[in-house]
Amino acid sequence: MRLAGRIEEAFGRIKAEGRSGFIAFVTAGYPEVEATLEIVPALVAGGADIIELGVPFSDPLAEGPTIQRSSFKALQNGVTPAVCLELLRKLRAGGLSAPIIPMGYYNPILAYGLDSLCRDAAEAGADGLIAVDLPPEESAALHEACEVNNLRLIYLLAPTSTEERIQRVAELASGFIYCVSVTGVTGAREELATGLEEFVARVRKATPLPIAVGFGISQPTHFRAVGRIADAAVIGSAIIDVIDQSGPSERAARVREYAEVVTGRRRAAT
Repeated sequence: MRLAGRIEEAFGRIKAEGRSGFIAFVTAGYPEVEATLEIVPALVAGGADIIELGVPFSDPLAEGPTIQRSSFKALQNGVTPAVCLELLRKLRAGGLSAPIIPMGYYNPILAYGLDSLCRDAAEAGADGLIAVDLPPEESAALHEACEVNNLRLIYLLAPTSTEERIQRVAELASGFIYCVSVTGVTGAREELATGLEEFVARVRKATPLPIAVGFGISQPTHFRAVGRIADAAVIGSAIIDVIDQSGPSERAARVREYAEVVTGRRRAAT
């Protein structure tokens, strides 16, 4: 029997409060390794319910130029999966209680060792794992390793997913299901994709789990629109943009302000 954890508690609070959830993505170790220890708590203070901690990879095929650039810089900084887990440990030691989900690609996970990574991630304080490029049909070994360590393996679905694929993910999924809003890569966009509501409705019919929507979300209007059809919005590239536009001494304040504005806690400056 799977034990309830921080992800379920977070979505429980979101539902009880009648609001949209905010899942924030940051690349671990960007722009400097220790910067993560300031940026993540600032996002949580600003309203992030869940943190996706990006594990940098040399071939991040689902990412647009913004996250590609941050991943490349993090690799130059020497960030490995082990470094990501050490940052996670430090965040927990500093008192951070929000759910944290390492998010990366299957090659580094496989190289680390599935059982070892899941064990070490759970020990460090992770709540789940996202392997962006791992199809559900090939996920049995990682799924089992996550189950043993009470981690949620978060699956992604795209607008092109067939009913068979949606049903398969619904059978395997735990925590929540990540719906990719576009048939493309990550990156801030002006408009949400057409057909998103119908896509989310297809997934909703197959599962009682919460649904998060990501890729291309950057503005308060996007956040509100996603909140009308899904349980949470995932924002990544726009957060990296804020970090890039901020000096080292102001990053934490700027990302907190961004989180407050996008979630509606604070009115945007005019």
